[in-house]
Amino acid sequence: MKISIPFLVRAVALATGVLAVSMGASAQSAEPLVVYNAQHVSLTQAWAAGFTKETGIQVVLRNGGDSELGNQLVQEGKASPADVFLTENSPAMTLVESAGLFAPLDPATLAQVPANFRPATGHWIGVAARSTVFVYNKKKFTPEQLPKSMMDLANPTWKGRWAASQAGADFQAIVSAMLEMKGEPATAAWLKGMKENFTSYKGNSTVMKAVNAGQIDGGVIYHYYYFGDQAKTAENSNNAALYYFRNEDPGAFVSISGGGVLATSKHAKEAQAFVKWVTGKLGQEILKTGDSYEYAVGVGAQSNPKLVPLADLQAPKVEPSKLNSKKVSDLMTQAGLL
Repeated sequence: MKISIPFLVRAVALATGVLAVSMGASAQSAEPLVVYNAQHVSLTQAWAAGFTKETGIQVVLRNGGDSELGNQLVQEGKASPADVFLTENSPAMTLVESAGLFAPLDPATLAQVPANFRPATGHWIGVAARSTVFVYNKKKFTPEQLPKSMMDLANPTWKGRWAASQAGADFQAIVSAMLEMKGEPATAAWLKGMKENFTSYKGNSTVMKAVNAGQIDGGVIYHYYYFGDQAKTAENSNNAALYYFRNEDPGAFVSISGGGVLATSKHAKEAQAFVKWVTGKLGQEILKTGDSYEYAVGVGAQSNPKLVPLADLQAPKVEPSKLNSKKVSDLMTQAGLL
């Protein structure tokens, strides 16, 4: 989860910072594109800089969390200054799409990403992806003792043995997939069991640190926290390992990071070009060579070679436009998790 800062400070500070790295070519538009960005700042800054270098179109980022910016767009409606919306997870994209705020994406852009990484509506598109994993302390488990399914974590035998950052959009996207796959009664029952069994931490990286330190046996996070730490000092992950549920289990859910163009954009052509660039060869190459450790989703695009290939994850097939963040929030609140 990102920590947001006040709107005006964010707008001024980030506008200055992004434009400072984005002046490599003469601008084609007198006004910069405004991107409401819930993705990792460093990744989107790399996308913005690459796009500006090639096109001359400047980009301003306004950063926040998935839910924060999604709700802000709905509140702003037709008055929003945003041209593009980028997220970490897809439920916030569905929220904005349901409010009728996205313009259809160009067919050429949609063709750059396989159908399983974008909604059937064509109003937004996957720009990256992340896999659900069970991070565990290697001293606490043998391979046979690991959960066969994420659903097992609601069983009494897992009481006090696992953790999650349940208040964040990352975890709620995973529960959204469970809701779509298993239905409301099964999801509500699982959340009740979760409440009894799990330990709450703030942030996926904090969950991983606690697992690494032996404070908790395991936890549900996204994969890239582990790979990012391993690429640095590994001090927060050297005692930990990742377990992939596979078998189209809810715990094998691959969450799609989304990108969409606002219907009210005053720079629609440039906004469409930005989303096309991010999902195209150069934008997806940044995912392979950069330090985000998220999966590339473009047709034929290669992800970082350190990652388990997407095709090997055996992820469940979930229509991203059906992920219901509001219903998940309601269910988690009823279970005492929010």
